[in-house]
Amino acid sequence: MPGDPARIFTRLSRVSPSVIEDVRREFGLDRPLFVQFFDYIGDTLSGSLGISYQFARPVSEVIAEAVWPTVLLLGVATIGSTAIGLVIGIYGGWNRGSRTDTSSLGFALITYAMPEFWLGMLLLLLFAVTLGLFPTSFMSTPGLEGASAFARSTDILNHLFLPALTLILALLGEYALIMRSSVMEVMNEDYVLTARAKGMREALVLRRHVVPNALLPVVTLAALNIGFIVSGAITVETVFSWPGLGQLTFDAINANDYPLLQGLFLLFSAAVIVANLAADLLLGVLDPRIGRT
Repeated sequence: MPGDPARIFTRLSRVSPSVIEDVRREFGLDRPLFVQFFDYIGDTLSGSLGISYQFARPVSEVIAEAVWPTVLLLGVATIGSTAIGLVIGIYGGWNRGSRTDTSSLGFALITYAMPEFWLGMLLLLLFAVTLGLFPTSFMSTPGLEGASAFARSTDILNHLFLPALTLILALLGEYALIMRSSVMEVMNEDYVLTARAKGMREALVLRRHVVPNALLPVVTLAALNIGFIVSGAITVETVFSWPGLGQLTFDAINANDYPLLQGLFLLFSAAVIVANLAADLLLGVLDPRIGRT
């Protein structure tokens, strides 16, 4: 990446070369890259992620402060998109070709195809600028530190609505499509035909036989998405100035804050790996056939 971290760290447009060299030497930037790389590995294994050039604080502390806003945003978005996507997929798969199936799935796929940052700006223009219903940025309104817990919580939810809605609309198409396809596949299984042949009501066939088995691919998708959307929320958090890991990544890139970027990328990679492991373990619990293999 272009730029000189030592010069950025000094925060001065004009500074003597000796000061820049002192900063570069203090942070080990004057050593060969392979030496810096092995130093980074050793520090990481010992639990130290380095010092942020931008904030002049330990990287672990800076990241820890941004984790909660991202967990809140992604938690609400994941629950909302999964629930709505499952409803659309179940109804669409069970009533394939109906008008409701065509319209709901078409809407879900259109929002899924939209870039998240562009969808966020459209919602921002509609609900915040034109209608004035929700704030345009940040996680809370400045000056509410002394307000009641209820007032602060309501204010956070008010700020959370637009970024969460953006991610929900962007993700629900994926869940709807996978669930719809899975429902149609399970409907052709022998045990479903047997249940129908016994005279079981359609609602019971759907609830007891189709949905539980059709959920397995969606469970895997949801677990994997938790890991991937941690890094994918960068554009949404940037559009709405949401103070989470995505906004922090954007700021670190602009500031050439290499230690902070390394810590963030390490966290994103670990989230994907843990999510994959959780998906495998969860599938083994939900489907005994997988556990036996």
